[in-house]
Amino acid sequence: MTSNWDDYDLFCHVVEHGNFSAAARALDRPKSSLSAAVIRLETSLQARLLERTTRRLRMTEAGEALFHGMGPLFAALREAHLAALEQRQGVSGTLRIAAPYEFGAEHLAPVVCAMMDRYRQLRIELDVHHASLNPLEQGHDLAFAMLESALPASTIVVRRVMSLERKLYAAPALIKAHRSPSTPRQLAKMPMLAGLSDTEWRFRGPDGGTESITLQSPRLVSGNADVRLQAAIAGHGVLRVAEPFATPAIGAGLLQRLLPDYSCDPLRVYALLPAKRLMPEKVRLFLEMLEQQVRQDVTGRGSLMGWTSRRLIGAAPEAATR
Repeated sequence: MTSNWDDYDLFCHVVEHGNFSAAARALDRPKSSLSAAVIRLETSLQARLLERTTRRLRMTEAGEALFHGMGPLFAALREAHLAALEQRQGVSGTLRIAAPYEFGAEHLAPVVCAMMDRYRQLRIELDVHHASLNPLEQGHDLAFAMLESALPASTIVVRRVMSLERKLYAAPALIKAHRSPSTPRQLAKMPMLAGLSDTEWRFRGPDGGTESITLQSPRLVSGNADVRLQAAIAGHGVLRVAEPFATPAIGAGLLQRLLPDYSCDPLRVYALLPAKRLMPEKVRLFLEMLEQQVRQDVTGRGSLMGWTSRRLIGAAPEAATR
């Protein structure tokens, strides 16, 4: 029996990306060609491999057995093929990156420009968004996530972690109206400007102890830090954000810092990658250049804002999910 190995490979791509649409985008092929490949494979094997519904895709028992047997083999072949191409052609092709809006626009843009300056054959797609995502779902090579707590063990592969220090700010008039709070408990009486996942703010005091306040009814809830910044300048509430993001408003006298003796929980920044044995050269170089940019920020004014660690910390790979 002769086999169309491309159909097996396309089946593995569909499973890895979670659905036909994401796999088609990653491969830059029509969705119909992937669907036809899976149908041919099912006909050849005389077994149903995927259960298709309007909302999700699920492997059958036969599909799971086939993917677990073939998936690692095709992944290794693709990685070896890409590694060989990179050695011959240098850094080229497309690097697809996803990042939260402010982090992508403010922090990654200098690195993206530097990469394009150095590698003329490289094309970069930087997708800025407001929601966290799985890098496999949209075919990204690299995705950044900003979280207050550690990622669960089910998240693809974690390659780098950074901590972004945050402070509290408010408009002078608002501070005057509330008599400049000196403790988190006093701060809790002021209106708050919260991120989408904010339920409480935790603080470490000058004595090393920890305190927290619950955000019961924030005046504004937005996943966009710039929106919260504008609301803070307008006097609508207390803003928690990285200091350099608020620096222009502070210099103009539009914002003042609150609770200088207390430190807030940092915002952890993770670099997420699809689970692969080999990291693509373009991804490795991008992360190295990002690390160089952060190190340069130690002695300069810094284009990457407010890193407390000032370095990238390697994290152990975690389990992959689909």
